[in-house]
Amino acid sequence: MAYAFISLLAGLVFGLGLLLSGMANPQKVLGFLDIAGTWDPSLAFVMAGAIAIGVIAFRTAGSRQLTLLGREFRLPSKSDIDSRLVIGSVLFGAGWGLAGFCPGPGLVAMGAGQQKALVFVLAMLAGMAVFELLEKTLTRR
Repeated sequence: MAYAFISLLAGLVFGLGLLLSGMANPQKVLGFLDIAGTWDPSLAFVMAGAIAIGVIAFRTAGSRQLTLLGREFRLPSKSDIDSRLVIGSVLFGAGWGLAGFCPGPGLVAMGAGQQKALVFVLAMLAGMAVFELLEKTLTRR
């Protein structure tokens, strides 16, 4: 029960942060990505703040065996750059640049009633389903 409550609280803080920072607004994100036009650098500060907090959190967490709620804690160990990572990154970046959303902000914007976000989330789910289908097909071979 405590785990579910902490998860809910973390999700609410994350969503609120996305709304307050403008990350759930696709026009703000597209303005940030438009470096050749009317570039809006404000999201660079949001990202820098998130990266700084992430670095501190990962350094602190890296020495832990258990989460604060007593569950097993493991950080990813894979560090090589392979074609799957590069292709996934390109697809992620293309989707972000075309729609102005990435998964978290897309879900937040959909929850806020933005119809464009609903289309994005449905397309994202379809892409995830296609990936799973391809993975199963390739694994069988």
